[in-house]
Amino acid sequence: MSEATDIETTTAEQADAAGTPLRVTATPAALALIEELRADHGPVMFHQSGGCCDGSSPMCYPVGDFMIGDGDVHLGQVGGADFYISRTQFAVWKHTHIILDVVPGRGGMFSLENGREKRFHIRSRLFTEAENRALDGACKL
Repeated sequence: MSEATDIETTTAEQADAAGTPLRVTATPAALALIEELRADHGPVMFHQSGGCCDGSSPMCYPVGDFMIGDGDVHLGQVGGADFYISRTQFAVWKHTHIILDVVPGRGGMFSLENGREKRFHIRSRLFTEAENRALDGACKL
């Protein structure tokens, strides 16, 4: 079994109740780390970094510590945590299913998992043509 296939079979639901494909899901390892962080910090949220200081890592913050604005797009929720991406980055990634995972290593300098010797990591796959049609207009820009 390929790594991508293995990851896909271990992610959360792939579509919402209306049948619209989810833009972001999480592996069981990511869901466990979200719960661990929530126990220590309360509600958390994610912002997909744009590639500056911490590369292109998903950053996890306590709710209220990172200001979301008109330049951000809400992709959905993983483990009860809202997940955002900048509007300009969304324009490039809109055809991509984001899979939040965990790998060994140090988290982003400002991300809550830093210092736990594991970090959030993005895996992805392109949406199929049918999924892209179903998603057309699903995110409010």
